[in-house]
Amino acid sequence: MPRILFVKTSSLGDVVHNCPAVTDVARGVPGAVIDWVVEESFAELAALHRSVRRVIPVAIRRWRTELLSAGTWAGFGRFRRALRAERYDFVIDSQGLVKSALVAVLASGPKHGFDRGSAREPFAARFYGARHVVPVGLHAVERNRRLAAAVLGYTLEDACDYGLRVADIVPIQVRSPYVLLLTMTSRDDKLWPEEHWRSLATALEERGLHCVLPWGSEAEKRCCERIAAALGEALVPRRMTLAELACLASKAHCVVGVDTGLAHLAMALDVPVVGLYCGSDPALTGLVGGKWVRNLGNLGAPPSVAEVLEVLEPLL
Repeated sequence: MPRILFVKTSSLGDVVHNCPAVTDVARGVPGAVIDWVVEESFAELAALHRSVRRVIPVAIRRWRTELLSAGTWAGFGRFRRALRAERYDFVIDSQGLVKSALVAVLASGPKHGFDRGSAREPFAARFYGARHVVPVGLHAVERNRRLAAAVLGYTLEDACDYGLRVADIVPIQVRSPYVLLLTMTSRDDKLWPEEHWRSLATALEERGLHCVLPWGSEAEKRCCERIAAALGEALVPRRMTLAELACLASKAHCVVGVDTGLAHLAMALDVPVVGLYCGSDPALTGLVGGKWVRNLGNLGAPPSVAEVLEVLEPLL
């Protein structure tokens, strides 16, 4: 019964991209026991994977802003004890960053990761006992899958299964059918213009789809409210947890989103998703898998409203 620890701490999209590798291990290594170290804010997501036994939350983002706090060091101590409570047969750092490599070092068991030419931060490779070559030009999902297969020696299947399971409920009152509009992302250059969102939402409402605009920060909420103000029935819901957002996305008629982790999460739940790429390359971080996905736009070339409506037409 091999014990395997994945270290993939953040961000949301990266955590989603690691899910198929976890599924591959579960079906490629009989009896595998799989644990996962992940940032505390994404622990809910890792716990949704059907093959993960234990999620070990880490708080690197919070700790580094409160480095001198006694609470930070107490929290780090608890994390280290939880991490070292078990010895692993394989510790796989699929993040390829120095911070994730240092987390892997704290775990008990042989350390595996990308080699210097494959890691996102080459210096991270110095911390692994075994280093594996994975081409850097591949999509993130494929890189994670190939790394795990190289570590554990199984043959990859063609099917990409994210392995997520969510509750069969909608956590808020919302009229069906509804479309989830994911307007916000971590970088300004990835944003789609607000006037485009208003035009798209107006067209979708005219076709009988109720528009729902979730948010995560007060600034994002204000943006969603500005977009919704131009519409008749759009909903800006209360702030929701990651697990609640997953449930909401799973029941959506379709999802339209910029390059954000929530769009990847919806795709992983087999919901029809259109990804809007304005400041990133979909060849590297685009939507991969799912039953129906479309990636529009590219770095410096955002899609038009007409393009989005055209690809959505079969669903309307």
